[in-house]
Amino acid sequence: MQLCLGAAYGWSVFVKPLVNSEHWTLTQVSMNFSLAIFCLGIGTVVGGMWLDRVGPRVVASVAGLLYGLGYVLAAVAVAHHSLPGLYLSYGVLAGFGGGMGYICPVSTLVKWFPDKRGLMTGIAVCGYGAGALVMSAIAAPQIVAHGVPITFLILGAAYAILVVATAQFYQNPPEILLIPGLEARTHATSAAQSGEFSVSEAMRTPQFWLLWIMLFVNVSAGIMIISQASPMSQQLAGFTPVAAAGVVGVIALFNGLGRVVWAAASDYIGRASVFVILFAIQAIALFSLPFLHAPILFTGAMALVGFAYGGGFGTMPSFAADFFGAKNIGGIYGWILLAWGAGAVPSPMLIAHVREVSGRYNLALEVIAVLMVCSIALPLLAKKPRHPGLSSAGKLANAQS
Repeated sequence: MQLCLGAAYGWSVFVKPLVNSEHWTLTQVSMNFSLAIFCLGIGTVVGGMWLDRVGPRVVASVAGLLYGLGYVLAAVAVAHHSLPGLYLSYGVLAGFGGGMGYICPVSTLVKWFPDKRGLMTGIAVCGYGAGALVMSAIAAPQIVAHGVPITFLILGAAYAILVVATAQFYQNPPEILLIPGLEARTHATSAAQSGEFSVSEAMRTPQFWLLWIMLFVNVSAGIMIISQASPMSQQLAGFTPVAAAGVVGVIALFNGLGRVVWAAASDYIGRASVFVILFAIQAIALFSLPFLHAPILFTGAMALVGFAYGGGFGTMPSFAADFFGAKNIGGIYGWILLAWGAGAVPSPMLIAHVREVSGRYNLALEVIAVLMVCSIALPLLAKKPRHPGLSSAGKLANAQS
């Protein structure tokens, strides 16, 4: 499921063909990607709140239908040269459906594997990061042979079938979950004693918003590079369009690997330590990119950005579950993922605008690199919140005594 939904990260292979064939500007075409990721963030909120009530199977099935339909309608929009139609179909509908689908495996696996949260959520979102690797390899030659509309049509039909089919295997764990080496976990345990926050309780803590900002910052760097990976590779390192699609695939590969590697590492070195490293890696890579014209070095720096970007998505679900518990993680993490949608707007638009005005990418890369450096302090401030029920119980005990 995540492999299909993660095809959104391969958007840059459509950028030049649409600019050349439709005479839309780079900024206009890039806006579609930002809109899709923004609506994806909204979809995670809606999907997360809904699946906490009806379970992941129904939500994921509806998500697959919306996602596939968005691609099919995008084919119609491009065939009729309609930019607003492209925004509504691919940007709004497919983006929203993708967000609803994304939260389902993440929320489900956190509940099934409370003792291996980092590893299992990393594996879940690894598929999403690798989606562009598969899609770009398929889409690039299809665009050359048949054009963008037919490519959208083929992808949309395939994605709808595959996502809905995989959704049928989803279910939440039983009320009492026995874990080897750990005591039984049961939803009957009081929320205060088990540290299970409701969505509203979590959102009233400063830690929730700190995690939100950390994800926003991590998204800003990676999503900017992903949005312009193909044209940037062609300009800075002299890649051909097909070779540039290969760079998109490399980013996707490391995006996927980063989600597993860093998520698993966070089980041992801590979630906060991982985010410190991720911000530092991205700062170094972004500062270096404008000066790396050798294809191997350039591709390596792009891979590092993807590796760190994916690491943020692999680690954050466990970070949130550690802080707020797993019972309502669908709704809680859905709201945190709104930072994904919010972070997808400023940086891709910034780099597209800077490229159109100056003909170079340097300024945009330097701005986000400085942001990464400044953000290294954020994870160091992250401390687990105290459940408000425990505080109330303590006050009551003191009053009674």
